[in-house]
Amino acid sequence: MTCLSAGALAAGCRGSDNEPPVATPTATLSSARVPVGAPLEITYRFDVAQGTKIDGSSRVFVHFLDSEGERMWGDDHTPVPPTPQWSPGRRVEYTRLIWLPIYPYTGETRVRVGLYAADGSRLPLSGMDAGRREYEVATFTLLPQSENIFLIFKDGWHPAESQPDQPNVSWEWTKKEATLAFRNPKQDVTFFLEADGRTDVFNPPQRVTILVNDQPLHTVTMERDPKLHRLPITAAQLGVQEMVELTIQTDRAFTPSAVPTGQPGYGSDTRELGIRVYHAFVGTEPRK
Repeated sequence: MTCLSAGALAAGCRGSDNEPPVATPTATLSSARVPVGAPLEITYRFDVAQGTKIDGSSRVFVHFLDSEGERMWGDDHTPVPPTPQWSPGRRVEYTRLIWLPIYPYTGETRVRVGLYAADGSRLPLSGMDAGRREYEVATFTLLPQSENIFLIFKDGWHPAESQPDQPNVSWEWTKKEATLAFRNPKQDVTFFLEADGRTDVFNPPQRVTILVNDQPLHTVTMERDPKLHRLPITAAQLGVQEMVELTIQTDRAFTPSAVPTGQPGYGSDTRELGIRVYHAFVGTEPRK
């Protein structure tokens, strides 16, 4: 049986098997309308069933499907806390931010979740079962990329790079100073900067100042692992001109080939490197 009741979740509908559900999943999205390439926050919640204990570590699978039910991409992850720490009757809730990939589709997008064990078997949950223990928890409208604020990467950027074994993870190194430009939306925005620094080269870690139209607004400290910084910028700080310049100014840069011997992974690279940027994005308030 497949549940067809309205709403993001139909409690008590479990599909065709008779195993008792281990939890009830729900998901809340930060926006109901999101452009391709934009960040999206998803708050996952699992209400663990009474008298249930999950043996072993299970992972959450997340499928994003188009209006025809075709899977576009996923976001499998380990829940926080992991399932061995889930206790009967407990509510598990956590939030993840994902970057929607550049995908040739716009329109209604369905979000389905489930739990799978180490052997690949799926656990029964309580919800709107779309089949194969895959539960629909939310929908949103995927908008074209043109709905985003278009960023122009001006001076101070090196070409994009990626790891051969992780082609979906890419980054761009800045020089000591790098500049972005965008058309002024004349409203409050948030600058999303996901980046890391080289704490193995610099002690104390690098400090990065964000300037808008040459006015310093925020200063953040770089860490060895990528970290997302959300930096608010008001309409007044953007000014009244048609184009805005945003500068990423790093207090120290380095040349890999000049790093003392004994430090691995530098070789003969003679570029001036500041920080490694995985995502730079300027967004307005979420669309409702």
